[in-house]
Amino acid sequence: MRIYGVSLLAACFLIGKFLGNLLGELININTDVGGVGFSMIILIVSSIYLKKKGWLIPETEKGVLFWSSIYIPIIVAMAATLNVKAAVSGGLVALLAGVITTIFCMILVPVLSKIGSRDKMSKK
Repeated sequence: MRIYGVSLLAACFLIGKFLGNLLGELININTDVGGVGFSMIILIVSSIYLKKKGWLIPETEKGVLFWSSIYIPIIVAMAATLNVKAAVSGGLVALLAGVITTIFCMILVPVLSKIGSRDKMSKK
């Protein structure tokens, strides 16, 4: 069985974690700051670069899309768990900010859904 795109995803994850830890050390926090975000940006940029160079074969491109679609929800769920623990121990203001942000994002889901469906309709 071939698993395409895993090495690219793993390399982007490791580089992102390194950059996140480095940024945390630079601002005197002993934790990863933005490692997942760095990983996703590196994955997007590297995928686009490899595709433009013609080095990304279609099977690998499909694999990268598959693994990145699994990667995002898992990492977001892990980060959300950590943020909830920090918010509860951090006080009422942090907890309130998290609740307000979550409600705002839930309200925006139908709006973004309509924008996405409108774009599909205009391409047809």
